[in-house]
Amino acid sequence: MNPEGRVALVTGAGRGIGKAIAFELSARGYIVAVNFRASSKAAEGLVGEIASSGGRAMAFQADVSSPEDVAGLFPQIEERLGQVQILVNNAGITRDGLLMRMKDHDWDDVITTNLKSVFLTTRQAARNMAKSRWGRIVNISSVIGIVGNAGQANYAAAKAGVIGLTKSTAREFGSRGITANAVAPGFIETDMTSILDEKLKEQMLLQIPSGRVGTPEDVAGLVGFLVSEKASYINGQVIAVDGGMTMA
Repeated sequence: MNPEGRVALVTGAGRGIGKAIAFELSARGYIVAVNFRASSKAAEGLVGEIASSGGRAMAFQADVSSPEDVAGLFPQIEERLGQVQILVNNAGITRDGLLMRMKDHDWDDVITTNLKSVFLTTRQAARNMAKSRWGRIVNISSVIGIVGNAGQANYAAAKAGVIGLTKSTAREFGSRGITANAVAPGFIETDMTSILDEKLKEQMLLQIPSGRVGTPEDVAGLVGFLVSEKASYINGQVIAVDGGMTMA
């Protein structure tokens, strides 16, 4: 089916992986709802870039970890662009620290932003998807949610939770024409990873058979495929985009 006219919501789309996903979906003909929490300048800039390239997008402010914000977000999108038929849960934060020293609020903030938000948006989007008997949900997890990482207990727990939530969503809604899959990026060059120590980056590269750091576009290409008709029989899967770092 021609993707033109389908509305895709990408959370946390102002920069990095989310921005690349928004561009990818726009290039494939989807109308993109660019969600942001605080950086309106980045989101509006992205909308302008998409428009300049011939696509259609609109920015929507909402804290997707807030039930009230999520409840208000979807009607706004539907009124201005149409019903959300594709949901990409990308919003996330890090609050790193060793387990014994981790503050309660650092645990809570990461779990709420990275995991609860996925539950809230999925619950909201799935209602209309189920009625129309078509939908695509792609949740951005992480290889850290698969293998864990010292100093990131909160992040690992949240991203592992995203994987479990994705599989449960796939089982609940698969018979209604909805697919739910998780993408697990590895070492991707973003603002989040750019601050890492160079020695640590070199050590991480040694663990990657492909011998390079990934790009946001590497992730976005997979997301673009998973929301397409060609991926209609892929459901409940976790696909790592990591250059082979976590191959079984």
